Amino acid sequence: MLGAKSAIAQAIIAKLDGYDFILAARGSEALAPFAADLRLRRECQVDLIEFDALDFAALAQLPQKAHDECGEFDLVVVAFGYLGDQATAERDAVEMATVLNANFTGAAIALSHLANYLEARGKPGGIIGISSVAGDRGRQKNYVYGAAKGGLALFLQGLRNRLAATEVHVLTVKPGFVDTPMTQDMDDLPFLASPEKVAGDIVRTYRKKKDIIYTPFFWRWIMFIIRLIPERLFKKMNL
Repeated sequence: MLGAKSAIAQAIIAKLDGYDFILAARGSEALAPFAADLRLRRECQVDLIEFDALDFAALAQLPQKAHDECGEFDLVVVAFGYLGDQATAERDAVEMATVLNANFTGAAIALSHLANYLEARGKPGGIIGISSVAGDRGRQKNYVYGAAKGGLALFLQGLRNRLAATEVHVLTVKPGFVDTPMTQDMDDLPFLASPEKVAGDIVRTYRKKKDIIYTPFFWRWIMFIIRLIPERLFKKMNL
């Protein structure tokens, strides 16, 4: 579980019965109470490893590190992200790079190496990558974040195509607004979903081996309509 501190990650863990867990995050020691509770309630193995999506040099060693320290694994969930500040990113190269790297570059590099590991196992396995509906169309209010998440969705699509002949399944998740610390300072968010609702949708869809999920489901139709708006009209909309 990459980004195991996130509310969605922990809600997904609650829905995954019969699994042991590797919880990966920056400052992973903060997850010790959560891990102890999991071991007690679920009677499963729970290991912690340090993970930083912005430490590109370390990402190549991530699969072997997880294998050596925690044992073989068969499912990877990418649940980390950084919303950032759009107005700041428009003027600050460091902020823009952080948003792009945290949401796309780091995720893509980590996924590439983890996919290689899962493919080499030659056994059933899976990847769940959490993108966003923000990646479906560039909007003035969050196009830097949206560009990164859109790139991640495209990367997952290509990875799914590459692994189609193997036993490794790749699911792309496109949530709408979710009630998490990432969105707590945003006002008047429509259709705000709970992490538990989103996690339930994700796990059910993964078990059905589907390729893409919008969650909650109605975001598929909302984004379908938004994508159909002609560009000459879309430019005039304050979205």
